[in-house]
Amino acid sequence: MSDIELRFRKIRKILILLLFLNLGVAFAKIAYGVQTDVLSMQADGYHSLFDGVSNIIALIGIYIAAKPPDREHPYGHRKFETIASIMIALLLAIVAFEIVHSAFGRFGSDANPQVTVVSFAIMLGTIIINYGVTTYERIKGEELDSEVLLADSAHTKSDMYTSISVVIGLVAIHLGYPAIDPLISIMIALVILHAGAEIIFRSLSILCDESQIDTEKIASIVRNIEGVIECHNIRTRGPPGSLYVDLHVEVDPDMSTYKSHTVSHIVQYRIKENIEGIEDVMVHIEPAHTRSI
Repeated sequence: MSDIELRFRKIRKILILLLFLNLGVAFAKIAYGVQTDVLSMQADGYHSLFDGVSNIIALIGIYIAAKPPDREHPYGHRKFETIASIMIALLLAIVAFEIVHSAFGRFGSDANPQVTVVSFAIMLGTIIINYGVTTYERIKGEELDSEVLLADSAHTKSDMYTSISVVIGLVAIHLGYPAIDPLISIMIALVILHAGAEIIFRSLSILCDESQIDTEKIASIVRNIEGVIECHNIRTRGPPGSLYVDLHVEVDPDMSTYKSHTVSHIVQYRIKENIEGIEDVMVHIEPAHTRSI
């Protein structure tokens, strides 16, 4: 099994585990939120439900991303994982707008939400679960250089914060301030939108081939290689863990083709050795403008 296949298999196992956890948490909050007519609890439940939906999208995304390069996709399918991250963010936006719509409909109504010990128990339990999930997912996302896991970790982290705000809302309702319920729901929506925006901006930087590595760092590595006079036109792109580097390297015009080819291989090796996540390095050898070395 290749390293790429092993990586995606690990990611898939993590996402399947999180899918079942998210669905369990979501149904608990939605069901009891409907029973007690607590809007913020329902909103937080739908937020968790879409965590599960995002897990499904992520699973589809990494299934496609795990495919090896082919004739139509010579650079592989890794960016499908990035596209899946954007779809997760768009789902977050839809959830947020639905929550805001429900919250404004609650203002001025005669709804009478109920708060019980079970309400607090469900919310505190989900906060503990979400904390464990987001920590585990973030660690694994960094370990595997997975945009999907990191995006989903941010999603779950926002769910944890919104659950805390729901607990505050439950306390306010218990003290006789039911108007706090829709206000908390709107706050949840804003947190969700913020999480979605962060995911979109991070993903767009990859899809738009934004430079991913400081070019001076690469230049300093290459300039210290014997036989290299200068380097320029350094370009980097790609998602974390699958970065591509292109650069021009100047050598002595009298250098033989064989030796310049060797220099090219050394450049590739040194860059990969000193910078993690490099998939490929394309080196263009050209004669220096001066014969002095």
